[in-house]
Amino acid sequence: MLALVIACIIGLVFDLLVGDPPKLPHPVRWIGKLIQAQTELWNKGKMRKFRGMVMALAVVGTTMFVVTAILLISYQISLLLGIVVEGLLIGIGLAQRSLKEAAMAVYEPLVKGDFAEARVKLSWIVGRDTDNLGEDEIVRGVVETVSENTSDGVTAPLFYAFLFGAIGLWGYKAVNTLDSMVGYKNDQYKDFGMFSAKLDDVLNFIPSRITGLLIVLGTKNETDVSLIKRLKRWAQDAKKHPSPNSGYLEAATAVQLGVELGGRNSYHGVVSHRAIMGEKLVPLTKEHIATSVIHMRIATLLFTLVMLAVEVLIFAIT
Repeated sequence: MLALVIACIIGLVFDLLVGDPPKLPHPVRWIGKLIQAQTELWNKGKMRKFRGMVMALAVVGTTMFVVTAILLISYQISLLLGIVVEGLLIGIGLAQRSLKEAAMAVYEPLVKGDFAEARVKLSWIVGRDTDNLGEDEIVRGVVETVSENTSDGVTAPLFYAFLFGAIGLWGYKAVNTLDSMVGYKNDQYKDFGMFSAKLDDVLNFIPSRITGLLIVLGTKNETDVSLIKRLKRWAQDAKKHPSPNSGYLEAATAVQLGVELGGRNSYHGVVSHRAIMGEKLVPLTKEHIATSVIHMRIATLLFTLVMLAVEVLIFAIT
């Protein structure tokens, strides 16, 4: 257990200092290519729900098998090498640094008043149309992305890393990638991607709620609303989101900042209305981007402490 905890800490530090490996293809891209190839092969004909389930399990199984093989070889050579390799595999699977960089890439042109550049940079991290967005809508897109991905990209993979090591983390990453590629409710994927989408919902259920709660309890409250009222609003608004998990992150950020998230989005010209999260006590400004990044870092630190406590409890029980 100690080796696993050390590997997780190495991973967190690596992600903070280095982030995604420079000039190297990220493993998620390899998983994505595997998913794409298998989707082209199997997403046709009858029994698409069954085909999609088999494909998803095959992708997850293949990913975990490769990581297991790497770790077995590394630990056989030496315990120290195994811990370092596992730590690096965990670090590569976290997105704290890359999430901050993506957010600040939009923040910096906003500070300069370059809205055209900010819209372009926002389009790199969201699926909505960005061509005609004003400052408040640009900020909303970034804050929602940082908030949601605090769980998807950082605490949820960390949750599975602490419980099952790099194998668990990359199993989760495979599911998350499957959901992002085939977990849509359109004609092409509604049957084939259903299992992937449901599995992603299940895996994110616990981490998203813990992370949202930690944001409400552990980050600076920018309003004069009491904690009890904020917790109540958080729980109510979270359930309005179309995702069973993302609402717990966005609602937490909204109540802490005293802003409104959600509302009108446009996707390829088609307007979509998302439920409102929070209450507009103050207007969204570019400084909320920097604050959302701070929230992400605080939530990650607190989540790490929670998982360390869980590890101690597991050790005491066993």
